[in-house]
Amino acid sequence: MRSCQPLPRLWLMTDERMQDRLFPAIDRLPRRAGIVFRHYSLAEAERRPLFDRVRQVARRRGLVLLLAGSPVLALAWGADGSHGTGRGRRRGLRSSPVHDLSEIRAAERSGADLLFLSPVFPTRSHPDAPVLGQAGFARLARMTHLPVIALGGMNAERGRQLQVHGAYGWAAIDAFLD
Repeated sequence: MRSCQPLPRLWLMTDERMQDRLFPAIDRLPRRAGIVFRHYSLAEAERRPLFDRVRQVARRRGLVLLLAGSPVLALAWGADGSHGTGRGRRRGLRSSPVHDLSEIRAAERSGADLLFLSPVFPTRSHPDAPVLGQAGFARLARMTHLPVIALGGMNAERGRQLQVHGAYGWAAIDAFLD
């Protein structure tokens, strides 16, 4: 998606926990924000129609929409790009989830456009995962030339605090549900 449009600085990560709160959460996003549509556990027969509904809202509201999965699948479904690891046919924006320096380097080699670095703080999505904290996030964010999105226990205040530590932006699930 290398266009004249800047990359979104604010992202909603979707998942099955959102249930009927998905569309109200999307409605809370400002124009030019991004959505990473995950919903991994849904069968394609359920996942695709839900993705199509999200895509319609995203287009109408001027939001960037990435599909968690392969770039080929993202292209076929009409997403603006893909979210995941690995390589694939290049089309649209590519983001990668990363948790440490080796994953950052792998994402750089695979051609990612931006990184989602997590978990920065404790999160309900992964309650037992070790967290990076501000210092760990800052150290890793400064080790790449790619824009880094802070993920994990994030909200607007924490997002602002992490800007001075190298965060290009932030992403969340729960911050958009409450």
